[in-house]
Amino acid sequence: MTGRLTERGFAGPLTGQLAERPRGAARLFWLGQAGFVVDVAGCRLVIDPYLSDSLAVKYRGTRFPHQRLMPPPIEPADLVDVDYVLCTHAHTDHMDPGTLPALFATNPSARLVAPRAVQAAALERSGLDAQRIFLVNSGEALDLGKGLRLVATRAAHEALEQDADGNHRFLGFLFQSQDTSIWHSGDTIPFEGLVEEVAALNPDIALLPVNGRRPELSMRGVPGNLTLSEAVELAGAIGAGAMVAHHYGLFDFNTIDPEMIDAMARSTGIPHLVRAREAIALEWAPS
Repeated sequence: MTGRLTERGFAGPLTGQLAERPRGAARLFWLGQAGFVVDVAGCRLVIDPYLSDSLAVKYRGTRFPHQRLMPPPIEPADLVDVDYVLCTHAHTDHMDPGTLPALFATNPSARLVAPRAVQAAALERSGLDAQRIFLVNSGEALDLGKGLRLVATRAAHEALEQDADGNHRFLGFLFQSQDTSIWHSGDTIPFEGLVEEVAALNPDIALLPVNGRRPELSMRGVPGNLTLSEAVELAGAIGAGAMVAHHYGLFDFNTIDPEMIDAMARSTGIPHLVRAREAIALEWAPS
């Protein structure tokens, strides 16, 4: 499906933009790092929300103290009318024990979707009972209601990792509605078969990390992601009509200069390449 991704700036807090139930065309709001609010097909999805300082507490006094460069755009308890929260993997900046319990307390009917391989972490960090958690593996699909379907894809956070039962520890999620198809890759690098796997799902919008990877971080337990050029190449290879660059700007040791993304947007052949930004709504209008 073809369409156009537009950026609309807004004044005031994000809470004002989320005061009404989702309706109409798909729209996205960045929460920082890999986090997004996605309103699509009358559903509100929250992906990989990191809205606390739990990592700064965990790594205080270490080589990488994980101090925020940007404050959370919203408090977890202020995120309302949420239908599903989705965590692509169990790293804390994607499955945050400082965010999830308050978010679910505000949204008592919301469900969590997470990789089956990290079931124990999903239960512990969310505070939910098992009946409110959907566990998936790559290649599996979920009917989210209202004509919205989720398909889980593989992700390689520097490597494809599986548990003893063959469940992938890192996933991406693709959302298909009648009008829009949105793919959040999760944290990943390029790997054999990725293009074919995702291209078959015909994504309109690709949400891709661009912070790259460096050996000095990997050897200290900080795995990397797509570089900016790899993300652009991937978006083109899967036929996405638009790409949103994210996973930057939160921690000083693991980011890239936003101007690099803007420069790439000016030179790339992808019709709509933008970087995730605060106080910006991204709206998709199918043609």
